[in-house]
Amino acid sequence: MEQNKIPYIKMNNITKRFGKVIANNNINLEVYGGEVHALLGENGAGKSTLMNMLSGVYTPDGGSILVHGKEVKFASPKDAIDSGIGMIYQHFKLVDNMTAVENIIFGQKGKLFLNKKKNIQKIQNIIDKFNLEVELNKSVYEMSVGEKQNLEILKVLYRGANILILDEPTAVFTPQESEKLFKIIDKMKSEGCAVIFITHKMDEVMKMADRITILRKGETIKTVNKKDSNPKELTELMVGRSVELSIKTVPFKKENKLLEVKNLKVLNEDKLEIIKNINFDVFKGEILGIAGVAGSGQKELCEAIAGIHKIKDGEIIFEGENIEGQNPRDIITKGISMSFIPEDRLGMGLVASMDMVDNILLKNYQSQKGMFIKRKPIEAKAKEMVSTLEIKTPSINYPIRYLSGGNIQKILLGRELSLNPKLLIMAYPVRGLDVNTCYTIYELINEEKKKGSSIIYIGEDLDVLMELCDRVMVMYNGEITGILNAKNTSREEIGMLMVGKKLEEEALDA
Repeated sequence: MEQNKIPYIKMNNITKRFGKVIANNNINLEVYGGEVHALLGENGAGKSTLMNMLSGVYTPDGGSILVHGKEVKFASPKDAIDSGIGMIYQHFKLVDNMTAVENIIFGQKGKLFLNKKKNIQKIQNIIDKFNLEVELNKSVYEMSVGEKQNLEILKVLYRGANILILDEPTAVFTPQESEKLFKIIDKMKSEGCAVIFITHKMDEVMKMADRITILRKGETIKTVNKKDSNPKELTELMVGRSVELSIKTVPFKKENKLLEVKNLKVLNEDKLEIIKNINFDVFKGEILGIAGVAGSGQKELCEAIAGIHKIKDGEIIFEGENIEGQNPRDIITKGISMSFIPEDRLGMGLVASMDMVDNILLKNYQSQKGMFIKRKPIEAKAKEMVSTLEIKTPSINYPIRYLSGGNIQKILLGRELSLNPKLLIMAYPVRGLDVNTCYTIYELINEEKKKGSSIIYIGEDLDVLMELCDRVMVMYNGEITGILNAKNTSREEIGMLMVGKKLEEEALDA
């Protein structure tokens, strides 16, 4: 990468305000062709805002954007696309009931019908050039997560993008899918594309990036060459102080069962079997990790145990009592303390229009005695959460809808952890959180374990599952393909189980 050539992207003194909040303050960023440039920062550091301006979603309040040396002003995402910038979001923007080719051509002013054969050949040439795995006549709803992402990449390349922004691209990938994506990125780099890579996975930064720009509190801190840095230094630049990036192992004895799941069958909203006759146990003081590609039944399993999702058949035995059929309120009134962190934090976990205090009260009001709700203890708990989890909010009485996604996640986590549960069910608790906050959460989980709580931890980072958990249960297509001792397995073994390869029967109960 020659630094004397004109950068594909040059953002000068970019400033963006939302009311009184300054999201970006005089940020500078340069990205060159043939470069993979990682963008790092804590939640609320301004990464998403900056990329939304580069992709035409927002307009800067100050500063300038140059693309290939020419100043541009984007009024819409279409303007950015016309300038060769394509953004691949975490949540794909595809039409499920359309085929791949229809999604690619969709919105292209009928070009497919003007010269269908020529356009399909152009698409196929891009597939071949970048080794993308896309079946053009396959409907989106039939595709895996990896196939959908390949389609999103194909879509922006077809529209002429040579500057690609990838937002947390491996969030729900198996190791094998991640490796395939890295090969595609390498190919894009070799073809002269500029790739901006937003991730919280430090191992991916060290593997893929050429240079790294770190943001903190809406400002540019530093741009470094990957070869001259390391994960510890990068994390310290992100948070502004020395940090410890390790998960301490808290031992447990596999003695007393807290939870037994027997022959469990669960239907999804389409009345299809999403959980298929599974059996497993959770012991007191154990962290049981659950791995699996998206849609393998993890969400429905969590909801069934927590009393949110009805089951078709089987038993859920908690402290010797079958709690199948009881709703969440029944479970609470019987003194069974189960806390649940759902995948959709605002859809099921929190109320966006409420502040921190009221959201905590949603889980606490029944435990209060007397006619009147006592807010002071809850306010004290909210202030403690702000301090412990470094929640960035103007006030504990500020509606949470105005906070960043990462800070909303911290509030949900803090509330659930504050309940001192016997069993804590956690679905993707650190998804989208910065590295420093992730390790704070792991420490809090271990503190719960020390108190004797059991944790079911559904996660995406296989290294964390192996380091934090005692056992790892792998799900595929509603079935358990293996239960492994977390300290005696590997990313590759878990990855194979995630795509359907089963362990021998005698190895299913690690």
